Amino acid sequence: MGNVNLIAVLLGILGWGMTGYFAYRIYKKKTVKISIWKVIVILFVGVFSFSFNWRMSETTIKLAILPLGVWFLFWLRGRTEQWQIYRHFAWLGFFANYIFLATTLAYIPLYHFIYPENQVDVYISNIERASIISTFPTAQNLTLDKKSLQEQLPKMMEESIHSMEWFHESEEETDKKSERFPYQLIGSTPKFGSGLNVIVYVENEGKGLLISTPEKQHYFRSDESILKGGQ
Repeated sequence: MGNVNLIAVLLGILGWGMTGYFAYRIYKKKTVKISIWKVIVILFVGVFSFSFNWRMSETTIKLAILPLGVWFLFWLRGRTEQWQIYRHFAWLGFFANYIFLATTLAYIPLYHFIYPENQVDVYISNIERASIISTFPTAQNLTLDKKSLQEQLPKMMEESIHSMEWFHESEEETDKKSERFPYQLIGSTPKFGSGLNVIVYVENEGKGLLISTPEKQHYFRSDESILKGGQ
């Protein structure tokens, strides 16, 4: 099992739990009962909506605008007596979108508080099985110094990524024997519950880490080399 986004899972459970609680309250007040499975189906159908989506802090925010699921159920059962029972659960399904909106807005600051993106130990937490592999043909035959990496992780600071400067440096390299990040750190795992998928590249002198996630990149520097034989 991969690294699960624990915050998203717990808030998702909370959102559906609140929806289930409100459904239970409605169900208890009804004098004419319907099957529980019908309530569940109506809730799920009611959730469908035409929504406006936008990105905030690498998280998709969904704002429900038109109750497509409610309209569909009304078209299907609007002329029957059952609709008077169904409609409350259908509308609850639609308004559940706003419960999920609230949990999503809570997710953003909560996630960044527990897993701050400017701390390297969020991306590299367990190094028990860590090692390096060469990703450039002329990389030196160096190995990972796990003891140094363990000591340097708490001290590493994030610095700016100078993409254009690094690119021009590589273009100016005439003998093509130099690559800024010729190694990849493998076998390490991100912090438990972060849900992160990362690729970690090690700088040629062993003092820099370029960490790539699906959303962005981070560059961290250490005082000492984490490579045996590095400077």
